[in-house]
Amino acid sequence: MRTLRPSRLLSPARASGGVSRRGLLTGGAALGLGAVLTACGSEDSDKDKKSGSGSDDKAWSFKDDRGKTARSDSTPKNIVAFISTAAALHDYGVEVTGVFGPSKPVGGKPNPQAGDLDVDKLTSLGETWGQFNIEKYAALKPELLISNMFPPPNLWFVPEESSKKIAALAPTVGINGARASLLEPLERYTDLAASLGADLESQKVRAAKSRFEKAERTLRKAAKASGGLKVMAMTGDAQQMYVAVPDSYCDLNYFKDLGVEFVEGKKSDEWGFWEFLSWENADKYHADLIMVDNRSSALTEDQLAKKPTWTKLPAVKAGQTVPWSMEERYSYAGYAPVLEQLAAAIEKSKKLKR
Repeated sequence: MRTLRPSRLLSPARASGGVSRRGLLTGGAALGLGAVLTACGSEDSDKDKKSGSGSDDKAWSFKDDRGKTARSDSTPKNIVAFISTAAALHDYGVEVTGVFGPSKPVGGKPNPQAGDLDVDKLTSLGETWGQFNIEKYAALKPELLISNMFPPPNLWFVPEESSKKIAALAPTVGINGARASLLEPLERYTDLAASLGADLESQKVRAAKSRFEKAERTLRKAAKASGGLKVMAMTGDAQQMYVAVPDSYCDLNYFKDLGVEFVEGKKSDEWGFWEFLSWENADKYHADLIMVDNRSSALTEDQLAKKPTWTKLPAVKAGQTVPWSMEERYSYAGYAPVLEQLAAAIEKSKKLKR
């Protein structure tokens, strides 16, 4: 199965790019790496996914959402991860040495995908799709690589062309974030962090879980009281507006379970994450509240304001928009504020006439 491009999956704003993933790879980066470690992924379909041990003097293993078990003689310490994955682990007290994916500030503010990470202290292997500096990765002497999957089996932001070379340098773990409930990756990252030595009974971790559960109740109450308020999740680029297919996204799927009513975008391609609309047809659906992709790859609301059809949408005219943390880190600390923000937006919004 080929790696999914963000232009047809989570980040359609890159569709206007025109530069191939292969062309973005550093020339010759895969050469001269020297001896590599033996790849440690293995199929283990007959065991529980939640395996792992957190002791330095004992063998470590963790079965991921591909059904592969990553193994090491001791608990990995030198970890490299996709940026939001690194941010999730940080919330549990598990630190990484390298990251890949968007981490630079956006408009002078911390990148929303970086969470509470101090990115200046981490080695970046690449910011954009297709960029993954293998020489830098090898120099870090990685013991484990972790990323999300949308959906399995490919690791998000790990270039398909280099995936075998990358996998040969250290064990890899993939956690699924597509076509599931948000509760699933949240639980999986909790399990993974625990296997890597996180203290799940620490005050910080317990407080984050408690805040998340309270926010969950608040959002459920707000959705119930909204009277059928229609919410649309979207992103946009210069050419098109993209309406999310809620069941394909674990956060939207979960919000639906809490009672939020979404505009249901129709699948435009084989991956089924978006309905692609020309800007002339941006008013195809009526929405009372619009969730706007907050990543650096998407048009900002200031940029969207230059699209006449966008400014004419009832929700936009009424000021009923809210940022959509589409690639938020999968931790309770990460998602508690997301739930609180959405609940507050629903409470403040009113049903609008088309």
